[in-house]
Amino acid sequence: MNATLSPTQPPRTPKRKPSTRRTRAASHLPPVLSQESHDAALYAIRNVLKGRTCYDAFPVSFRLIVLDTKLNVKKALQCLLLNGAPLCPLLTRFRLLSLGVVSAPLWNSEKSKFAGMLTVLDIIHLIQYYYDNLNYEAAAADVETFRLESLRDIEKSLGVAPPPMLREHPSSTLYDAAKLLIQTHARRLPLLDYDIETDHELVVSVLTQYRLLKFIAINCTREIQQFHLSLRKLKIGTYVSPNPSEASDASNPYWPIATATLNTPVFDVVHMFSERAISAVPIIDDDGVVVNLYETVDVITLVRLGAYQALDLTISEALNQRSPDFPGVVICTAGDSLGTLLQLIKKRRVHRLVVVEGEASHLFTLPEEEKKGGKKGRLLGIITLSDVLRYLIGEVAINEALEPIEEPLLSTDKLEAPPS
Repeated sequence: MNATLSPTQPPRTPKRKPSTRRTRAASHLPPVLSQESHDAALYAIRNVLKGRTCYDAFPVSFRLIVLDTKLNVKKALQCLLLNGAPLCPLLTRFRLLSLGVVSAPLWNSEKSKFAGMLTVLDIIHLIQYYYDNLNYEAAAADVETFRLESLRDIEKSLGVAPPPMLREHPSSTLYDAAKLLIQTHARRLPLLDYDIETDHELVVSVLTQYRLLKFIAINCTREIQQFHLSLRKLKIGTYVSPNPSEASDASNPYWPIATATLNTPVFDVVHMFSERAISAVPIIDDDGVVVNLYETVDVITLVRLGAYQALDLTISEALNQRSPDFPGVVICTAGDSLGTLLQLIKKRRVHRLVVVEGEASHLFTLPEEEKKGGKKGRLLGIITLSDVLRYLIGEVAINEALEPIEEPLLSTDKLEAPPS
């Protein structure tokens, strides 16, 4: 009997029902913040700077203005005006811009050598010299022929220290450049190379504190998130001393910070700028509450309205002449973190912060807070970009942040070039 063979059917495996279990959600807990993580982030940033050159901090596009020392002051400042943005006329006999180009390298064409920097502080020294020694008519005539090469003579006559002749090669590391800025208390560092054919110096660019800190803020975002400790605990900034030393100014209750009131004459503040080599003075009321900030560029803005006689005005009268485009005074508290400050530098141009009483909060500008009905705070300190850079680079030992302090007595995967 013949049988028909058929292929053997494999047994059917029953299908499994899809799982009804919910997938576990990713953890949204913030990373653990500790002193160790803070220190590790600080070392990581320093290593990044040691591995990158000044070229890496250059913006995508930029322009460089170099002034010959044979130029007179009027033409030099007109040059800055024409190449700055936005433009703002500031002087009647000569002009300077309040925003944009506020400094430029100087060049000695006779020797084909770099000759230093022209900054706003040089103009402050010049204004003080004219105010002390000449009347308006004589000053207006002299400035027509006054050359940039004579600025150092003005400093000698005023008894102020000349600025250091700094320079660095563009291929130097950002860490070395930052160290030089800290050691010399400079706000900007000229970068020089040599022309192979002529063996003469060549000014390539200028590295500023702000540009360096913005490079860190853009390229070290993960490290910045670990900076949770307060600015006061990290000893960043200058704070009002409750027990000033005998050598301090006993008449200044906010020593060592230079302050002024709305009734202070402008020239008194100009003298503070020149004598202390500072660029801003907090304006306070009778209770020590910060109401504004007066800067070196404000002095130059004021001069255009009444020339040198305008320096006799009060700060209150001078502030009425300030441009409506003034961005405001950046305020913070001693409890705000270093990470918050660096995030602010990433978003906007900041040169200093005024520290006031209060609990830790977001950083804000004084006019904006007033419009919201916010309460002003008493002056507690001031933080400059030099203070921030000094801490990040390492002049202050990291472990010093572990020291307890008393409460205030007053109630890098892919580097990005900073935008131009």
